[in-house]
Amino acid sequence: MTTAPVNVCPGPWTNRNKKPKANEAAEKPVSQGRHEAVCSICAHPQRAEIEQEFINWGSAARMAKTYKVCRESFYRHAHAFHLMDKRRRNVRAALEKIIEKAGDVEVNAAAVVSAISAYARINGRGEWVERMETVNLNTLFERMSAQELETYAQDGRLPAWFTEVVPATAGAGAEDSDGK
Repeated sequence: MTTAPVNVCPGPWTNRNKKPKANEAAEKPVSQGRHEAVCSICAHPQRAEIEQEFINWGSAARMAKTYKVCRESFYRHAHAFHLMDKRRRNVRAALEKIIEKAGDVEVNAAAVVSAISAYARINGRGEWVERMETVNLNTLFERMSAQELETYAQDGRLPAWFTEVVPATAGAGAEDSDGK
């Protein structure tokens, strides 16, 4: 005899305020068979859609209303099937939502720029990557011909190829609006 999955949300007899110990959830293995037998999401006809939406940072509260499943069930199911790790690696999806909504809601420019900046630093595997570019100026000066070095020494002009390799930063070497 198999038991049908039930949508069991915490009742008044449960202690919602009880916080699990630091690594209690991570250390405690989940019985896949037991979980699947009682999980309302495992039995849901739209299980694949639910899991994908959760991984793409869908709101558990909104999904609970949409799919008629208890909000806590999403997190139990995600723990059992390691969906939280996939969700964390997919932080780009959450940032995409923020960036897409920038024109629809009142936000300040700093929030949008921060979201775009964070988005640019996350690679396809969901890892934060600090991109840096370094240029060895000594090597570039060694490439300069005697004539180019002489011109630089006399009037401070660098050859065109030099500025293509090392682009000017804002405010450094940029001309005024007068062209000076």
